[in-house]
Amino acid sequence: MKSSLPSVVALDAGQSGIRARTAPAEGTAELPFSPVRTDRPVLPQIAAVAREASAGVPGPLVLAAGISGLTAADADPAGMLGQLGARFVGVHLAHDSTTSYLGALGTAPGAVVAAGTGVVTLGVGPAGVARVDGWGYLMGDAGSGFWIGRRALEAVMRAHDGRGPATALTDVVRAQWPELPEAYMALQADPERVSRVASFAYAVAEAATSGDTVAREITELAAAELAHSVRIALARAGVTEAPVCAALGGVFRSEALRKTFTTQLWADTPRPVRVIEPAGTSVDGAATLATLPADHPLATQVWSATREGMREGAAPR
Repeated sequence: MKSSLPSVVALDAGQSGIRARTAPAEGTAELPFSPVRTDRPVLPQIAAVAREASAGVPGPLVLAAGISGLTAADADPAGMLGQLGARFVGVHLAHDSTTSYLGALGTAPGAVVAAGTGVVTLGVGPAGVARVDGWGYLMGDAGSGFWIGRRALEAVMRAHDGRGPATALTDVVRAQWPELPEAYMALQADPERVSRVASFAYAVAEAATSGDTVAREITELAAAELAHSVRIALARAGVTEAPVCAALGGVFRSEALRKTFTTQLWADTPRPVRVIEPAGTSVDGAATLATLPADHPLATQVWSATREGMREGAAPR
């Protein structure tokens, strides 16, 4: 006899890409989709991915999604149910900082920083939930891939003008735009300019490892920004006993950045912060939204709707 329990369609929807997984089919491969476009209505993009990812999966279904850029004003789980169709009996939506946290630390107190194209840090503790940064590439995202790439491009143009030191990053940028004086026009006209800028973070990581002074300085500044966000998140959340932090995202693939970040946090006094490996992924975190205990601080960060009724969360303070 087949179980009537809903299958969970879990999504991690970020600016670098969307990953989708159906559960509880153990061992099911994650499906990749195009990134969330925050300059367009977000929920229709999520609904389209959920329908495609669940094609061929028998109902009933529940959508559980962590979404980059999700705000209280945009979170409409009941409307999402209407877009998904009758096979879906429930929807749970959260900002991707919430699902990153749940995937990395579960329900334990601490801080999680997720740094890819953008960056957001979440602290959870006795004082509640504290979100730090995640304000987008125009107003924040300090230490993110975009932040690093933007500074790399600026350093290259400073070197070109004679306003700054020479850097190996010049050859990387020139490989994309042979005529440096024309690069800014091509970049401004590129509809994928945010991800294009962020892609230079990988070159910065390689150049820093190879000893390029400019790349090393950018890397150290990024690590300092990320460590500072973690300290603030832990303090606001009231985490004082043996604080821990998990670091996620492509930015932390930089060995130099991760080492500096870890060293700075461990050197903090009087409460060193221990950087630990995440227990799971953001998709794992999304899959747990439906079963998050109602009395957990993060439960207030989840917007939910079912065919029978709706439960709404509040925006992170």
